[in-house]
Amino acid sequence: MSNKVNKNALRAGTITAGVTLVLLMSSPAFALVRDDGDDPGPGLSVIQTLGLYVAAPIVLFLVIAGLVMVGSKKSDWHYSKK
Repeated sequence: MSNKVNKNALRAGTITAGVTLVLLMSSPAFALVRDDGDDPGPGLSVIQTLGLYVAAPIVLFLVIAGLVMVGSKKSDWHYSKK
């Protein structure tokens, strides 16, 4: 049993290492080639990045939560206990 487990572990490790090596060798080649029409704009500043990825989702969450709370307060759903 232990010989079979070691053989399977060695096989899995070899395949994982091989796939990782192939991916690492091919990724820089794809990064250097620009597509036709690929024209990246200027990067975002720190403030713009924080606003886009931190502040905007928080504000959106608060707006949605507020709308849900307002909608639930206006409806007079009362559950009666039987």
